[in-house]
Amino acid sequence: MSHSQYVNADFFTGRPTIEIAQALLGSTLLYRTPEITGGGLIVEAEAYLGTNDTAAHAFKGRRSAFSEPLYRGPGTLYIYRLRANYLLDIVTQPAETPEGILIRAIEPSINPEQLIKNRGKSGVLVTNGPGKLMQALGIQDQGMNLMAINDSQLAVDLGQRKVPRQILALPRVGVNPNAASGQLPLRFVVAGNPYLSDIKKRDWQSDHGWK
Repeated sequence: MSHSQYVNADFFTGRPTIEIAQALLGSTLLYRTPEITGGGLIVEAEAYLGTNDTAAHAFKGRRSAFSEPLYRGPGTLYIYRLRANYLLDIVTQPAETPEGILIRAIEPSINPEQLIKNRGKSGVLVTNGPGKLMQALGIQDQGMNLMAINDSQLAVDLGQRKVPRQILALPRVGVNPNAASGQLPLRFVVAGNPYLSDIKKRDWQSDHGWK
């Protein structure tokens, strides 16, 4: 596995956040500890578009110790806590342009038995949501918050990837639907993948939506 295929700042350069979110689908999110590496294929990624996005933590230029990572350079990790869950956001644009992508779901592919053990659940419940996938990886603190992804124990591997047959753009989850940006289709998913956070079982595809 070549580290040269890990996402670094160059991956983000010169393209919009919505394009980056779609490019992440099918790549492998890794968490590497001295004991074990675990991870999975990214199947759901949600874009947040900064100061004009009513659902973004940086809406209207809001800036606090909480949201400070969003104002750093591309590839900065923004790990925050929401209702007892830790969530993973990756900053996508140059410093002072506070846009990012929330990784919402992964399909276990690297040491899945460790992810199951960490979550205490099996099947799609292991990683079919942003808080669940962090539990499954074993990340339950903000120790990597503000770190550049390629200086951290997290990585996105573009070398270990599958190609989605179809990418859907859907409204985001957990945002105010009545606000100006509430219904924007900024959640990108691998159509038919059973690990999506809100998919019905009848819509699962046997090949999980990969080519």
